[in-house]
Amino acid sequence: MSRRPREAGGKGRGAISVHMTPVPRGVVAAYRDDGPLAKAMGLLVAGQLPPLPPAVAGAFVTAVLLVLGVAGADDFAVFAPAVALLLAGAGSAHRHDGRLDWLAPPILRLTEYGFIASAGFARSVPPVLVVALLGAMAFHHYDTVYRLRQHVYPPPWLATAGLGWDGRMLVVALGGLLGLVPVVFVLLALYLWCLFGWESLTCWLAAPRTPDESVEPAPAD
Repeated sequence: MSRRPREAGGKGRGAISVHMTPVPRGVVAAYRDDGPLAKAMGLLVAGQLPPLPPAVAGAFVTAVLLVLGVAGADDFAVFAPAVALLLAGAGSAHRHDGRLDWLAPPILRLTEYGFIASAGFARSVPPVLVVALLGAMAFHHYDTVYRLRQHVYPPPWLATAGLGWDGRMLVVALGGLLGLVPVVFVLLALYLWCLFGWESLTCWLAAPRTPDESVEPAPAD
């Protein structure tokens, strides 16, 4: 269940009211940052596929395709997001309760960051734009980690609005196919910084300030 926390700053101040989402008991899956497409892939297998093997397979195949792109077969590199989505996305609906399942989120981060950085530098995108886009994603992922430690769970719609690791990779790949990678980097960086920055600011301003006001964990499934 969820509830609204007390207004930040007390009754005498104008506060932002944000609906807080309860923290699930198993939070490893929250670090994945799956978008709608990756979540749909997970639903196809009904959560029966362990998350680590497909994440490793997706990262490996993506790395191979990027190497082929650097070697001269540039067109192959644009298929990396689709391959990573088909493989790694299939484990998104699993409970992530295995002993090594915590490795799946960092592998997805490595896959996403590696692909976007490689695509940017291979298409002569100015380094400042590459850093700006990677910084927006890193900010969001760090913010998610810190929120879970403070029992302030991100709202479900944020992963959809932020496109997820799968959606961001596909958007950059589409920019590569259209020859608009620098433009895509600019627009995507601006969009993500505004989205993640605004949502994080409003959420933390409305977050509970004391332990007794914290959002209670959701019941186990």
